[in-house]
Amino acid sequence: MRILIVSDAWSPQVNGVVTSLQALVSELRGLGHQVKLLSPADFRAVPCPTYPEIPLVWNLWRVGAAIRDFRPDSVHLATEGPLGWAARRWLSKRGLAFSSAIHTRFPEYIHTRWSWLPLRWGYAYLRAFHRPSQAVLVSTERLREEFAGWGLQRLALWRKGVDTRLFRPGPQPVDTVQPVFLYVGRIAPEKNLEAFLDLDLPGEKQVIGDGPQREALQVRYPQVKFLGYRHGETLAEAYRQARVLVFPSRTDTFGLVMLEALACGTPVAAYPVAGPLDVLQQGISGAMGEDLGTACLAALELDRARCAELAAAQSWRTSALEFLALQPSVDGEPALGEALEV
Repeated sequence: MRILIVSDAWSPQVNGVVTSLQALVSELRGLGHQVKLLSPADFRAVPCPTYPEIPLVWNLWRVGAAIRDFRPDSVHLATEGPLGWAARRWLSKRGLAFSSAIHTRFPEYIHTRWSWLPLRWGYAYLRAFHRPSQAVLVSTERLREEFAGWGLQRLALWRKGVDTRLFRPGPQPVDTVQPVFLYVGRIAPEKNLEAFLDLDLPGEKQVIGDGPQREALQVRYPQVKFLGYRHGETLAEAYRQARVLVFPSRTDTFGLVMLEALACGTPVAAYPVAGPLDVLQQGISGAMGEDLGTACLAALELDRARCAELAAAQSWRTSALEFLALQPSVDGEPALGEALEV
């Protein structure tokens, strides 16, 4: 099958959306499908205001030709950015079907940055984008129920996975001085990182990642080690050397870094909110509580072998098969070639 995925998020960006899509593309190709990723790398783009790591495509008139030239059997819109909207318009105008996904809590992120914007406006934006989609993919049952409450329709479950070949357990970390508490992710307001950095913990705090808040937070918290991006085996080793992954976000839809840490044997401390509640088992693979500091200390006592065992059951191959089962045919009748010539 010829599968086209349209995404405003792609390499060299480093985030959960990109990680999920890279794994999906790899698994789909491994299953014998022909996959094309339409991303900002294929167009001209400008940096997003206040978040320059994110490129915004502007020569969107080329999107339709790119779709037509590939002649896909199915199309998936992964993001609600300029590329997603351009592909949505082109497909909808021609009566062609597609699926879409909600990877981030876009309304909450916008409200965090600009609190004067009502949350309902963000959800109106999501409803408008996903309305013509034949299947709106979300990562947990909890999110499906929540988004349905905001009026989104045709919601379907597409669970995420973890690369257990890369993220695997190693020797028990040795606390030469004090245990390492680790954060991995974007350094941005919506991640609530100060909730972790303000904690009084008996150990060293490390931050892996980058983002618009990094410079300011490095000045405010000189005792914290800001390590920048880590990839591949270097990232996996950082997980293994940490005693606890701290996940302070209250707005993530899932949190792939939690699965990665668990696969390395590292338990997670988090708030009891959507995302952690869907990934973690309280008292087994994670400690959740409104007192994040207490949760961090409780997570120190958890069984690392059990954490790795639980994460190993969630593969990207299973995730890719779920994705395939939810994809609508672009056209049905008439034949694909005739539909794309319209």
